[in-house]
Amino acid sequence: MASFYIALLFLAVGFLLVGLTVLFSRLLHPRINYPEKNLTYECGIIPEGESWIKFNSRFYVIALIFLIFDVEILFLFPWAVVFEELGLLAFVEMFIFIVILLVGLAYVWVKGDLDWIKPRPELAHLPKEKGK
Repeated sequence: MASFYIALLFLAVGFLLVGLTVLFSRLLHPRINYPEKNLTYECGIIPEGESWIKFNSRFYVIALIFLIFDVEILFLFPWAVVFEELGLLAFVEMFIFIVILLVGLAYVWVKGDLDWIKPRPELAHLPKEKGK
């Protein structure tokens, strides 16, 4: 039960320190409001046009695919450090893991999600554009 009280005390002190930091920053920071403060970017460059522009959704798909494979690769480092001590079973398990990753990569590749610009599909009922 004593360890519970220690954890509760640690949590209370953490909340108290965060609260005091926020309170002091509210009290001490200068409140200077100027028109540039409300711009989209505070980098000294005046933005041109709207800040709400359409981004290519392909960026998000590629970023998510990168994150998935990047995080999965992190599992290889601890395994590689103790590889000799783990034996054949761990090697087979990691081989299966890598095969699953490669199947996922092949699926994404064949689906065309790694291509930044996808070709437009040709529709049979529409005439082809000139020059293409």
